[in-house]
Amino acid sequence: MTALENEGNESGSEKERRGIQSIEAGGQLLLALGAHGRPMPLRELAKAADMAPGKAHPYLVSFAKLGLVTQEASTGHYWLGPTAMQLGLVTLRMLNPVREATPFAEALARETGHSVALSVWGNQGPTVVFLFDAIYPLHTNIRTGTVMSLAGTATGRLFAAYLPAKLIEESLLEDERRLGPDIAKPIDSGDLQGMLGEVRKHGVSRSVNNPTPGVCSFAAPVFDYSGNIVLGITLMGRSRSFDTSWTGTQATAVKACGVDVSKRLGH
Repeated sequence: MTALENEGNESGSEKERRGIQSIEAGGQLLLALGAHGRPMPLRELAKAADMAPGKAHPYLVSFAKLGLVTQEASTGHYWLGPTAMQLGLVTLRMLNPVREATPFAEALARETGHSVALSVWGNQGPTVVFLFDAIYPLHTNIRTGTVMSLAGTATGRLFAAYLPAKLIEESLLEDERRLGPDIAKPIDSGDLQGMLGEVRKHGVSRSVNNPTPGVCSFAAPVFDYSGNIVLGITLMGRSRSFDTSWTGTQATAVKACGVDVSKRLGH
């Protein structure tokens, strides 16, 4: 049977899976450079890609011609080239944080059984843009479009911990005017700074039976490639079935989700 006849007998799934092995092999060199995050000598780079230096060198020559890698004149070390940088920047500009986070949030809700909300910083403060319901009735006032109290909720304190202090000071005043003192629940400045320090220490924000009795939550940040917070992921559940420990199951799950989405955004 000829190669052409053999190709014709391949199933659609087999054709889809088949690639060009030499490209896949050479691609390991680019992946190794990206993973190590620094210029590398040939021998070290080849070892990281599980390849002999003599085999790696021709790939690097071709990649250099395409601008995917560059070689430092002073050291001879290899690093990502201008084409690779340009491709990365184009990808980052096209990334939509909410779109990238949605499947992760949905998976988190499915795996934990609790409710998950995605929030962004809007004109009036932290605003819920996506909500996945728990598998059980959870009585909260949170809906898509809800603007969260900056100081009185885990979601709000999450943004307060990672946004510029000047912006937060102005937003806290607007928070009280918009929600009123009963809902905004003004917090002493010293107490608030202590809460925000706790958020930065643990990497997540926490609310226990407050502002809604019987409901607890953890909120984790999502950072973009420049290190700015662009999204909050909040896991919410009934207090009797929700682990409120900083190192417990719920905190660990939502924090890991935030890290995974941040990686998708280049952080």
